[in-house]
Amino acid sequence: MEFVIITGMSGAGKSQAIKILEDINYYCMDNMPPALLPNFAELCKGSSEEVNKVAVVADIRGGIFFKDLFNSLSELKNMGIQYHILFLDASDDELVKRYKEQRRPHPLSATGTIVDGIRNERLRLNEVKEKSDYIIDTTSMKLGRLKEEILDIFVQGNVTYNINITVMSFGFKYGLPQDADLVFDVRFLPNPFYIESLKNFTGNDENVREYVMSFETTEMFINKLKDMLIFLLPHYIKEGKSNLVIAIGCTGGKHRSVAITNCIAEILSEEKYRVMLNHRDVEK
Repeated sequence: MEFVIITGMSGAGKSQAIKILEDINYYCMDNMPPALLPNFAELCKGSSEEVNKVAVVADIRGGIFFKDLFNSLSELKNMGIQYHILFLDASDDELVKRYKEQRRPHPLSATGTIVDGIRNERLRLNEVKEKSDYIIDTTSMKLGRLKEEILDIFVQGNVTYNINITVMSFGFKYGLPQDADLVFDVRFLPNPFYIESLKNFTGNDENVREYVMSFETTEMFINKLKDMLIFLLPHYIKEGKSNLVIAIGCTGGKHRSVAITNCIAEILSEEKYRVMLNHRDVEK
């Protein structure tokens, strides 16, 4: 039996995640007290109808019962049940924004602010996050993208690493991305802006992509950058980093950086990393 435990930050998308799994024929249960996980698993195993795929949401809404989670996980292991933990996360600013838009109180903010509740929740969830098999950061993620991520993990069966990578193009004229972990400057490459037939296109268009990729310097840069990232990423994962923003910049963020960003995203996807694209300045 496949047993998926969905947990994570309140407001990060756990309800949407379990609906997606329900749509692909998982037997689902929301807001289950962790202490009942072994009993629920036993019930599913003994059901007269065959239940092969189960997903439950267990989070801090369980209150004092949430501390029973690790004891329950040990019991599941002793029962021979293979489980996976899916952790949904988002930035503090995004969580505050979502709660304000929905005009709902945070489960842990009864005697304080939403920010206090989020901070308290993070402290309580640190250990389970470290033990999670999959972490999905939904900060900039639309529902369709979340569905793709979940299907990729639980349907396609692709090997995915426990890190969310955003590859971002940007224009230096609009400033450096504040959340960038790694920044690469591709202004040394020939600029399509000065080619009249390419000026009004972007790096998302095939004619610009072909122009940028036509230079030996571009090929050498991409190969060296690939080698560097393939070396670095496992070390980031080992140190517990769950989110990484790789920013690639050119002058205006429309041509060279967009083409290179698309290429790097494709390379990392082929290496089975979970990758999101963000062309910050392409429409400016």
